[in-house]
Formats: sequence, C-alpha cells, structure tokens
Amino acid sequence: MRRRRPKRPQRRPVFFGCEGESEVGYGQLIRRLRDEYRLDLHLDVTLLRPGGGDPLALIELACEKIARKQSNRDIRYSIRAVLLDRDKLGRNQHRDHDMFDLATNEGLRLIWQDPCHEGFLLRHLDGCQSLRPSSAVAALAELVRRWPDYTKGSSAAQLARRIGLQQIAAATAVEPMLRDFLHDIGFPI
Repeated sequence: MRRRRPKRPQRRPVFFGCEGESEVGYGQLIRRLRDEYRLDLHLDVTLLRPGGGDPLALIELACEKIARKQSNRDIRYSIRAVLLDRDKLGRNQHRDHDMFDLATNEGLRLIWQDPCHEGFLLRHLDGCQSLRPSSAVAALAELVRRWPDYTKGSSAAQLARRIGLQQIAAATAVEPMLRDFLHDIGFPI
C-alpha cells in the first residue's frame, strides 16, 4: 500500500510589479529573504515592459498582467503592489489622476521610489537614510560614490552583497510605503 504524501498548503500569491530590471532584482531579493523565514506566500516579481517609465502606462500594464495571470491560473492575488519612480510623476496631471484612480479601483499599492530606484537603494545603505537626491542623475552618482561596484540592473545576488535584513529595516524607517508593504507580506523587520 502506497503512502500518500501530505498536501502542501497553497502559497498565497502576491503581485509585485517592477518598472525595470533593477527593480526585479530588488523584488527577488525581498522574495529570497522572506522565504528564509516563511513559505506561506509567493512573491510574483513581474517586469512591466514596455511601460516607458510613464506611471499610467505602468499601472495599465500591471492591471493587464494581473488579469492575464489570474485568468490563466486558479489564483487570486491577495496583495498587489508596484514600484514606481517618483521623478516621472507630475509630467501630466490628467494621466497622473487617471493612474491614481486606476490603481485605487484595482487595489494596487503604489510604492514610490524617490526620485528613482537608485535613490531608493541609496537609503538602504548604512548612514544614508536621510539622503534625498534631487534627480535621477544625482541619485545614481551618489549611489555609485558610496557603492562603487553598483551597476544598474543588478540581480538579487549582486544586491545581497550590500543589502540584507538590517539594511532593509533601516530603509523602512524612511520609506513608509515599503514598510507597510513588507509588514503586510510578513517580512521579518
């Protein structure tokens, strides 16, 4: 008589939309670190291309990808979030308004990176939490100054050389949207 294997509980899916490859690496790092502590959810890190950096286009694409994934599988995302660069906000008030409305209607959490992903990453480095570069160019320059071997599009493994639980916890002190998202997915901070 064959023994039946016990069923593994279904992991709760969470959608994490990413503007570019750099954000994908960050999302995979979050997934990897969380999975070391808990395996009750799956962080579905999804590249949003082509979005071109336009917030409305990115949110529309996130909604399309969510709808496609949910229709093709028997899943329902319990949490939906998207990382967006704040420096792209304010270029067109009507599009911004439509983006906020769509995100609200679709239950999407917006995690703003100020002014961009490199500025967001900068606040993960020791002693850099209060730094707020004024532009994407300044953010990249300051990040490279403090992390000389940083490259855009870094993988989770590359990011893990400088960013771990302690650095993410420090960043959440000044990044409330990130803190709230991580809290809701049970991240160990």
